Amino acid sequence: MLKTQSNTYQAMWVGMGSLSSFALAIVSAAILSRYFDKTEYGTYRQILYVYNTLLIIFTAGLPRVFAYFLPRYSLEQGKNIVWKISKMLFLFGLIFSIFLFAFSGIIANILKNPELAMGLKYFSPIPMLLLPTLGIEGIFATYKKTIYIAIYNTLSRLLMLLFIVLPVILLNGTYLYAIYGWIVVSVISLGLAYYFKGIPFKNIKSENTSLSMKEVFSYSLPLVGASLAGIAIRSADQFYISRYFGTEIFAEYVNGFIQIPFVAMVTGATSMVLMPQFSKMIHEKTEVQKIAELWRSALIKSAMIIYPMVIFFIFQAKTIVTLVYSETYINSAIYFQIAMFVNFFNIIVFAPLLLSLGETKYYSKIHVFGAFLVWVGGYIIMTLSGRPESIAILSVSVTILLVIINLHKISQLLNLSFWELIPFKFICKIIPHSLITILIIAACNRYLLNIQNDKILIAFNLVCFAGFLLLTQKLFRIDYLAVAKPLLLRKKNVR
Repeated sequence: MLKTQSNTYQAMWVGMGSLSSFALAIVSAAILSRYFDKTEYGTYRQILYVYNTLLIIFTAGLPRVFAYFLPRYSLEQGKNIVWKISKMLFLFGLIFSIFLFAFSGIIANILKNPELAMGLKYFSPIPMLLLPTLGIEGIFATYKKTIYIAIYNTLSRLLMLLFIVLPVILLNGTYLYAIYGWIVVSVISLGLAYYFKGIPFKNIKSENTSLSMKEVFSYSLPLVGASLAGIAIRSADQFYISRYFGTEIFAEYVNGFIQIPFVAMVTGATSMVLMPQFSKMIHEKTEVQKIAELWRSALIKSAMIIYPMVIFFIFQAKTIVTLVYSETYINSAIYFQIAMFVNFFNIIVFAPLLLSLGETKYYSKIHVFGAFLVWVGGYIIMTLSGRPESIAILSVSVTILLVIINLHKISQLLNLSFWELIPFKFICKIIPHSLITILIIAACNRYLLNIQNDKILIAFNLVCFAGFLLLTQKLFRIDYLAVAKPLLLRKKNVR
């Protein structure tokens, strides 16, 4: 296999694209929050909130179908599928735009912000322009050209940053200037996306397929339900804590109950790369053991990256929270620690395999079940006068339970046991290795060094932690550098 075709190499570019998008979004928010007053910035954020919430409904799950259907058809037929679904996305975008314009007043009344009505009217052309740009990740992941995902995401986000932020800075404009910039850059992004979507099919003649939109929607629509249930799951704990414990506890909670962004990038990139491979293997009726081998390989590589990082952050939570948010939010550390326990389980990227098996209806139902559990469980906890930490623990417990249930479902579908799917022996090596390492460092800090400066302490601990893991990896028969070897070999070949 060419090194450019390796899963690690492909996942690296997906991760780079996610990292650039995340970084540029943070920069944009940081700049705009300083140039707008709180009312204007709040209105701007509400517009984005309305757009992102309704986006789930109006896309009808279509951007996620590429990674499922394209591996099952030839390149010529794939070209036909891509443009067919892109046209449908444009149609849904048009309906979305009309909806925003027509119902802007009602939405503004619901959110109790009269200014929002005008903002949504000005914003309304954007969905028609942006919806057809969606789905690029699935296309390039299918054809193992994920470097274009990184290029497109970086380029499009950079253009958005320039066109949205610059008018505000240079003209000292209101949030409407940012929306004008959105409209201009959306036109550019539409042309850019159509160019990028055509890259895998250059000089390829389109060929009609038997794939009908009815078949596409039967796969995609349950994903909408799963996404909406996912929102319900994530919003339950915020609702109960903000309602029953007040704004100060809620502030501590929202600052702490987060996962490390890099973890989401790793698991997201892994899912994106694996989805089309699983879809093709299942369509071609590949031996189950080969599917399990690919699954286990991905889990091992993810565990080598994520587990040491999570253990380090759990033990350094108070220092990190204090460094980021100040001593005022020291209580956020407990929520940070609780949230990170999910990362021991969400490396099990069940979605690509489950969706490749066509189980979208089951996938939707299990998310609805999860939403039911967190809302009912939260109500019971509040009835029993529970603490806010209990709500956070409930949220994490339900997420872990869903992972286990989905893993059981996959084992049934593939007729394999848990032991054949999960590399338990490897996990039982890597967790103790990381724990022993961080405990040694913690003891040194407490009894020998006593470093007071938080920045120096974190930097010192991180270097020592990584260095000690690498120095002692052979004792535990772990090769942490194995994840990077495909990338290093690629560089050698380039030279």
